[in-house]
Amino acid sequence: MLRTAINRSRLSAARGIWGQGRQVQAFSSSESGKELNLDADIALQKARSWDEGVESKFSVTPLKEIFKDKKVVIFGLPGAFTGVCTKAHVPSYINNADKLKAKGVDKIVCVSVNDPYVMHGWAEKLNAKDKLEFYGDFDGKFHEHLELTVDLTFALMGPRSTRWSALVEDGKIKVLNVEESPSDFKVSGAETILEKI
Repeated sequence: MLRTAINRSRLSAARGIWGQGRQVQAFSSSESGKELNLDADIALQKARSWDEGVESKFSVTPLKEIFKDKKVVIFGLPGAFTGVCTKAHVPSYINNADKLKAKGVDKIVCVSVNDPYVMHGWAEKLNAKDKLEFYGDFDGKFHEHLELTVDLTFALMGPRSTRWSALVEDGKIKVLNVEESPSDFKVSGAETILEKI
């Protein structure tokens, strides 16, 4: 699992409102040599309207389709329409999308433990769908596979993704950046990934 690949040298108690008195994973930016299991029974749900979901018979996207033979920058966040996610995290990738693509990145993916319809509405509000791909992880299985979940029940959000980013090449995780607290925005932005490519 990825936990063994992540640099623990900066493990510390998570700070900020997300971490007060609660269990929050606390990792920093790290190189990684692990691989995603592209054959695992895990899928994401491409952002779309409800009508599009019905028309597609609620189709899902297997990990292999997203990552196989591709250079992908992917970032995860606690929730659509929330503060840091809306004001800082997604905009950092919108603003740097062309620079990432110029470095050979095939796609830039935003994922959250939300349904794909919420992700669709959020992406449209941010005018981001021409720059980024948005996916829901409605049941949280993808983030559980990565061991990047956090319990935000106190904020009425339930189990969610913590804040993170990664550079993945053909399923191999080259870089994994995980914030010490979901409210932090220090290592998971596009600028950090750009420095690693």
